[in-house]
Parts: sequence; C-alpha cells; structure tokens
Amino acid sequence: MFDTVLGLPLHPLVVHAVVVLGPLAALLLVAYAAVPRWRAGLRWPTVACALVAGCAAVVATEAGVGEPGFEHEERGELARTALLILAAVTLVVVFLVARVEAATARVGVALILSIAAAVFATGAVALAGHSGAKAVWTSVIDSTSGS
Repeated sequence: MFDTVLGLPLHPLVVHAVVVLGPLAALLLVAYAAVPRWRAGLRWPTVACALVAGCAAVVATEAGVGEPGFEHEERGELARTALLILAAVTLVVVFLVARVEAATARVGVALILSIAAAVFATGAVALAGHSGAKAVWTSVIDSTSGS
C-alpha cells in the first residue's frame, strides 16, 4: 500500500494508534455491555474507537516491515484479525443492547461476546507489540549492556 508519510515510516506511527485504541476499545466494549447506566454515554465512543483501531490495524499491517515467516508479521496479522473481530462484535453488541428494555438473555450474550472479543484483541495486540519491540530493540539493548 504505502510505507512512508512525509518521509517518516508509517508503520511505527500507526502502530501507536493500534496499541492505544485497541485495548481501549476492548475496555469500553466490556464496560458498555456490563454497565447499563453507562451505555448511552459509551455507545458512540466505543463504536468509533473500535472502528478506528480496526482500520489502524489494517494500515499497520499493510505498511509493515518484515519477511513472510517473520514472527512479528504473523502476530501483527493476528492482531489485525482480532481488532476487526472486535469492531464487528462492537457493532453487534451495540445493536443487541441499544434498547433500554433489551432482554436479559441478549444482554448476557452481549457481555460474553464482549469479554471474549476483548480478551482476544488485547492479547493479540500485546503479543504483536512485544514481538515488534523485541525485534527492534534487542540488538540495541544487547549492544549497550556491556556484553
């Protein structure tokens, strides 16, 4: 797709949005599903955060660096998938519980979906972030540790 913006590498710039907004969207989604009195105020911020995180993950994987088989690339693709699933689950959950008189069974299903998607997305983002940081910083740390 594209690799730079104004001469700067796009991947590390967009990854920061993924790392911040992905877990934030997961947290907002669980709060939205679990706390009825917060739903009205959280509905649109939760949807926006999940959609932006999913889009940022797509851009980050397209602008990524690495070769096929590279651990960070594989984990980044998993994180992208997890965040797209989180965005889809967010839309489903908002639809399921948007009405004040939503049935208890629907709210229970929404909460279970929310927790599952949140755990998957947050875990996948953490794994991708860790492997990327390890790939970038291990040689720098090794060269400064005096070994």
